[in-house]
Formats: sequence, C-alpha cells, structure tokens
Amino acid sequence: MAASMIKLVVKWSGQEYEITDLLGTDTVKDLKDVIKMKTGVLPERQKLLGLKLKGKVPADDVQLSELKIKPNTKIMMMGTCEETIAAANEKPADIGEVIDDFDFEETEIQTNQREEFLKKVEKRVKEYKIEVLNEPRPGKKLLVLDVDYTLFGKWTWQSF
Repeated sequence: MAASMIKLVVKWSGQEYEITDLLGTDTVKDLKDVIKMKTGVLPERQKLLGLKLKGKVPADDVQLSELKIKPNTKIMMMGTCEETIAAANEKPADIGEVIDDFDFEETEIQTNQREEFLKKVEKRVKEYKIEVLNEPRPGKKLLVLDVDYTLFGKWTWQSF
C-alpha cells in the first residue's frame, strides 16, 4: 500500500507556505525541515500551532499519518529566523555612548547617607511641631503605626 501524500498550508509572518512534498510516513521533524527550507526558521525555533496528537503537541519522531491531517489543513507557525535574531542583537550605529549602570563603583554614597538629605531631615526634626492628640495613659502601651513611612527623627521608648 502506497503512503498517502500530506498537503497542508503553514501560515507564518503574514504569508502562507504550501507543503505538498511529504508522505504520511514522514515525521514531524521532516515537516519542520521542509518548513525550514521554505521560511529559513530553524526547526528548534519553530512552534507549530494546530498539530495535536491526543490533545498534546506531537514529538518530532511522530509520523504525520498519526496526526490525521486533512488535506489543505492550515497550521500556524511561530518562530524567528536567525537573520532577524542577529539583526536584533546588533548594536545600532546611530546611538551615542551608552552608560552601563553596572560599571559604577560600589563606594558611591547611598541616598540615605547623602549630606543634603541628612540636612533636610535634621531641619525637619528641629522645626516640626508635635501635636499631642491624646495624652499618654499611665501603665498602658503605645502602638505607633507608620504605614506610609512618614515618621522621622530619633525615637526612644519610654514606659508611660
């Protein structure tokens, strides 16, 4: 018995590619090789949408006859050819100097230790007017919630 011919259409990057030179005895890997010849996308970069075997993506060694592909079935391929990947990885010629923020030394002053910020905090601590909303209750504990981190200054804990 002669193997049946497989006819399908692969949609990729806005174009359709007709695949007619495969037999039912060919494998998914063979299909990917034919697609590579037509599109330039390497088999390992191809994801074929629409090919299923028992609800799952078929392995490369599965024969196409097992997939029960109807004539002129359209499947979609996702993948990128090597030339496009290489072009995306090239440094553009029209940009200036790029500063790599990982090149800075570890000895830089952290924000909370910078002189201008320390002076601002010191000034606010000196000038801030404290309003007592409720007088402390002797023998009771005090709970202070600072949800948005607005409290500042030097705090000492006292028992009231």
